[in-house]
Amino acid sequence: MRNILAFILAAGFASPALAASGPFFSLGNTDFVVLLGFILFIAVLVYFKVPGMIVDALDNRAKGIQSELDEARALREEAQSLLASYERKHKDVQEQADKIVAAAQEDAKLAADQAKKDLEVSIERRMASAKDQIASAEASAIKEVRDQAIAIAVVAAGDVLAKQMNAAHANKLIDDSIDKLGAKLH
Repeated sequence: MRNILAFILAAGFASPALAASGPFFSLGNTDFVVLLGFILFIAVLVYFKVPGMIVDALDNRAKGIQSELDEARALREEAQSLLASYERKHKDVQEQADKIVAAAQEDAKLAADQAKKDLEVSIERRMASAKDQIASAEASAIKEVRDQAIAIAVVAAGDVLAKQMNAAHANKLIDDSIDKLGAKLH
């Protein structure tokens, strides 16, 4: 502080002395009057401890800035911890979502496999049912053909017998049948 005051006084005495054209220490010299006013102003400032007040104000301002910086640093650390927390939560949620998707894909695959097996069983049942219906239709057709063949054979045999048989032979057959029937009933 004293160094600053000495510098101001030295600068004040040196520059007006070089510029003045008459005696410097005269109240008629405006430069000397301005220098005296400046020195008096500086003295009043020092007497009322204005430099100390300025230093205190600057110190208070520096403390305020430091407290704001500390608060900002604390807020930054809190924000970083919140960010880390949210990133962990996001990672956990992403892992859960991946697990859910994987489980859903596995379930879909199992359901598709089960549906495929069920479809194969259903197709096998329908094929067996169709085979049974075909076999039944085939058996029915064979029976119908056989029945018609028997009917045709009976008719043909009747025609053949009718052509070969005469009345005496027919009477003899009737008598033999009656005798056999009588023997079976007794």
